[in-house]
Parts: sequence; C-alpha cells; structure tokens
Amino acid sequence: MSKLIRIGTRDSELALWQAKTVQQQLEHLGHQTVLVPVKSTGDMLLDKPIYELGITGVFTRILDVAMLNNEIDIAVHSLKDVPTVLPQGIVQAAVLKRGNVRDTLVFKDNEEFLSQREAVIATGSLRRKAQWLNRYPTHTVVGLRGNVNTRLQKLEDHEDWNAAIFAAAGIGRIGVRPEDAINLDWMIPAPGQGAIMITARENDEELLAICTEINHEETEICTTIERTFLNLLEGGCSAPIGALAFIKNEEVSFQGVLLSLDGSKKIEVTRKEQLGNHHNIAQFAADYVLERGGSRVMNDLKDADKHTQVFSTKNLSEMQRQRFQNVKVESTDFLKISLNRIPKPLLKSPIQNVIITSQNAVEAITAIVPKEELQFKNIYCVGRRTKKLIESKIGKVKHSENYAKLLAEYLVEFIDGTEVTHFCSDIRLDELSQTLEKNHIKVNEVEAYKTILDATVIDPKVEGIMFYSPSTVAAYLENNEPNNKVAYCIGDTTANEAKKHFEDVRVARIPTVESVIDLVNENYASN
Repeated sequence: MSKLIRIGTRDSELALWQAKTVQQQLEHLGHQTVLVPVKSTGDMLLDKPIYELGITGVFTRILDVAMLNNEIDIAVHSLKDVPTVLPQGIVQAAVLKRGNVRDTLVFKDNEEFLSQREAVIATGSLRRKAQWLNRYPTHTVVGLRGNVNTRLQKLEDHEDWNAAIFAAAGIGRIGVRPEDAINLDWMIPAPGQGAIMITARENDEELLAICTEINHEETEICTTIERTFLNLLEGGCSAPIGALAFIKNEEVSFQGVLLSLDGSKKIEVTRKEQLGNHHNIAQFAADYVLERGGSRVMNDLKDADKHTQVFSTKNLSEMQRQRFQNVKVESTDFLKISLNRIPKPLLKSPIQNVIITSQNAVEAITAIVPKEELQFKNIYCVGRRTKKLIESKIGKVKHSENYAKLLAEYLVEFIDGTEVTHFCSDIRLDELSQTLEKNHIKVNEVEAYKTILDATVIDPKVEGIMFYSPSTVAAYLENNEPNNKVAYCIGDTTANEAKKHFEDVRVARIPTVESVIDLVNENYASN
C-alpha cells in the first residue's frame, strides 16, 4: 500500500505500546504508518468506576468516531475493552497473537492477608470484584481507576489497601510487573483479555486485506468464542462475566462464568470440542448458564441502576421474585412473630369448635403439644395455605374460607353448638368475633402469638407497597408516609385498612402472595 496508514490509539502508555506493536508488524510488511493518539472518555473520567459511566465502549467510542470521520484508517484496542457489537461501518480487521490472559495480584507488602478474614483489594472491574468476593466473601473490594502506572501509584499511596488486581498482559507489556506479583489462575479472565484488536472501515477492502496478513487465527478463534458467549448473555463491561477458550492438541476448551455483583451467586460452565466442531461452544455455554439461574442474575444486573418500584412488606421467596415481570422489587418482613406458650391443659382438653386464622397459630399450637394429644373436633380456618398446614400438623379441616368475614358468615349458618375457640394474634380485627357474638355464638380467644411491628424506612421513590394484612399497613405507617403510592392488597380486609391512608388501593383476585404479584404485573404491563 503506497499511502500512509494512520493508526488510531489511546494515548496511555499501554495503548501506545499496543499500537506500536501493530505499527512494527505493518512496517515489517513494507507499509508506511503513523500513530494518531487520542484521549478517550474512559481516560478522562477517572473519578467513577467504568461501569458507572453509562457509555458502551467507553475506551473505544472516540476512536470509532475518528475512523468514521476519516481521521484515522485503523484503530488499535485491547480486545477486552471492545463492545461485542461494533458500530455500523466498522469491523474487526485482525487480532494479534495473544499474550498472558490471566489476572495478576500485586501486593502492597506481602501475601499474608490472603489467610486473614479482613483485607482490602482494589479493582475497577466488576468481574474481578465478584470473583474475589466469591472466593473471599469477608474481604472488602474498593474501586480503582486510571492507567496502569496511576493504579500502581494509588496502591502504594493507600496505607489500608492490601493488594490490587491487574491484567497480567498490561503490566507485563510496559515492564512494570513487580517480581512478587502472582497470576490468579483460579480467576476466569474477561473475554478477549490479553489480545490486541484492530478495527477498520468495512468498505476499505485494501486495508482489510493488509490486516489479514498479521491476523493470528488461533487467537481469533478463541476470542470469537469468548465474545460470542458474552454477547449471548447480553453482558458488557458492567456485567461480571468471564470467559476463556484455548486450543491444545486440535481441541478447543472453554470455561465461562457469570456471577452476581456481590459474588454470592456463581454459575460456571466448561465445554470441549474438536477444532472444526467448535462453532456451537458459545451457544451451548450461554444456554447452560441461563438455564441454571443465569437469566435471573442477568435481570438483576440490568436492574442494578434502576430504582426499586415496588416494596413488599413480606419477605419474598426466590420463586416469587421470579414471578415479577420487568418490575424491580425489594422485600422484608414488616411483622415479626413471637410464639406464646399456650397452656398445655387447654390444648389437651376436648374442644368442639376451633378457629385458626393463620399459619403462625398452627406453629404455636404444635410447638406445645403433638397432634396425637390434641382433641379438636371441628377445625375451621382462613386461607388455603393455613388449611394445608393444619391438615399436615394437626388434623382434618371441616371448612375453610379465604376471608375471616366469609368464615364468620358460614359459622353463623352451620356451626355445631354455640361456642368456638379462636387461636389468634394479640393484634387482630374484631370482625370475626363481633359477627359470631352478635349471632349468640360465644368466642373464646386464645393469644397464640404476638405480632411485633418492625417496618424499615422505604425510599420515597418507591411507587407501590404490597400489603398482606391490616397489621402490615400499620407497620408501614409507623415509619413511612403514603405519599401517593399504590397499595397492593392481598384481600378486602387489608384493603379496607389501606383505604384509610392510601388513595389508590388495589385488591388481588385471590388471597395469595402470587396473586398480589400478578396485580403488580398487571399495573406495570398497562403503563
């Protein structure tokens, strides 16, 4: 090629080293080149972690713009920094032979902290942070930004830091790797780590042909698998995703990982295929991860910057959380339960009619006397799950209703005798007792458990609250205001209490947690 090839690069020491490596290989083939250094957004904004900048390709975008504006002919990147989907009109032209793929731990003093409960590790990578916390959950990970030399200096300057994590290729290429640094062979690297990538304009056939001459095919195969895996998981620099492929004895081996931000959840996959039959490795690995909880982890990652929309006043199970559709929810128990010691003689005495309105009452009864010693003749209850628990731990339920009001109306009509024993909480609505006593049915109330209101302060930005009893409404109001929020209620009794304080009150079709979740989904589906 007779014309001068303008090589675009960031102006950091490492980026210039990489660009000069490309320059040397091109000039060795007889081409004339010139370096065109530019400063990227990622280099200019050093006060925030990469994942908080909100820019796709934070280190590559300015070079993409320069190329599309015909200010440079090719661009040189660290492949791990390049988005898996390139801008329209720009393509991957080549990757050079890969260097050290590993992450490296650089100590401030020594490695004794690795066996200690408390330690401080510095890194700006969510992937490194998540994997470190998965292995050392009691350690603290702090943010670290800047070029390699800046990061090494920050490690030196912070007295409370024990170590920092770097890409082995980066500190090795510019000759600043400390002698006592160690490679973290257990840590799966970023897709494309250790490789140098060249991009060019899609329609520049002459330059694409030239770059093909310095392309390293084995590195291209491996990094393509890694980046396809990343793309299929829909991750970017803000997702804790690791991937590594390598070729040995005509066999391609792959290892991938997806983690939650705090490292508590980790899903790994490995796969081997003969070279030539390797094209489906990335798809297999991504499907494997997603089917084993990866979909939920990715949804949580996507929602990480999204404010909580709905708060549940009852702690939700993982299965219940998965029922939400594009709604970010938090949950905790606003009610704490303390079981009372019900007198044994009472429980062992024959009781003709028993009313149980919660699962907590079942637990309180069976904690004192085994089912074999109970002499309950007719058991009436409220709620499908309460009925299931009663029949598992106490005995057959004669009749159940979804609401206390409906149960009271049934008993007025069909009860055997004129007296009932109601195992209840110290906090309760009097509707059931009042209805029965109004109809000359005596109610003996036994406090089976105490309900303690224990609400947290909710972010004012939360748009809706999920309530499961009048007591959860009362608990919420102890530390929070309605503030135009939507009240999603499990039933009419709860809704009636909520209507005293909330303007927008919605009631689930059936009194289950799942039905309340469906109510939330319906609201957001219509927005």
